[in-house]
Amino acid sequence: MMSPVESVTPEGARVPRPEWTFLTNHAHVLHCIHRDPTVRTRDIAIAVGITERRTQAIMKDLEVAGYLTRSRHGRRNTYLINTDAMFRHPLEAHRAVGDLLNLLDTATPVPPLTIHNSHTT
Repeated sequence: MMSPVESVTPEGARVPRPEWTFLTNHAHVLHCIHRDPTVRTRDIAIAVGITERRTQAIMKDLEVAGYLTRSRHGRRNTYLINTDAMFRHPLEAHRAVGDLLNLLDTATPVPPLTIHNSHTT
């Protein structure tokens, strides 16, 4: 059984998970769907570090609240995010979820740290 402070990578490796993050699991699930509207529930669960059952419950929450619409195409589901839907908390209620998703997807990745040796021989 996996420790509550571990996640499983897509390759199956167990890695430590931080005790808390700035974004909720709902935001993480929505971000996964934003990156790939045909993503499988299993893949979302692995990426977020939660169970498939919890992922399904979160997706249902998002559907009921009007943030997400699901449609069936053959054997796969395709998801459509209502990027114009506003955040629910009063502190962020003036912003649309699309603003956060765009921020997350357009952020420039930090390049790997380059170590320079100050001693030359």
